[in-house]
Amino acid sequence: MPVRPGLEHVFDLRVDVGEPVRVGRTASEDLNVTPILGGTVAGPRLRGTVLPIGADWWVTRGATTQLDARYVLRADDGAAIDVVNRGYWHADADLERRLRAGEPGAEDELYYRTAFVFQTGAEAHRWLTEAQFVGYARPEPGRVVIAVHRVA
Repeated sequence: MPVRPGLEHVFDLRVDVGEPVRVGRTASEDLNVTPILGGTVAGPRLRGTVLPIGADWWVTRGATTQLDARYVLRADDGAAIDVVNRGYWHADADLERRLRAGEPGAEDELYYRTAFVFQTGAEAHRWLTEAQFVGYARPEPGRVVIAVHRVA
């Protein structure tokens, strides 16, 4: 019988972002870089802040955007946690229009999924380096909100 993975919600990230810098590429791809300005970490297994270190490099090809973010968290106990977060985003034209107008969008209205890899030397947070984590995200004005889950 195939294993059915479970998800354990471990924390939510509220990542404040700046204006994207358009790098450009070709007629079929568009590369942008969005600076990460800070934010919060809050949940049952981790609390802290998102440091203003890092950015999200994203490439849009047609209706799909490939994400590649790298940043640093500071846990409430002072530990630094390196984050690599990669994934994909796509939404229908109506939702894209609503988001550009500043209207909210929910996680179930769009495909905004990511996979995390964490690194830290802090023993208290070693559990982050020993499992796979996935994120279900949604944009908000000036930030991205990501519900982070440990894959069981």
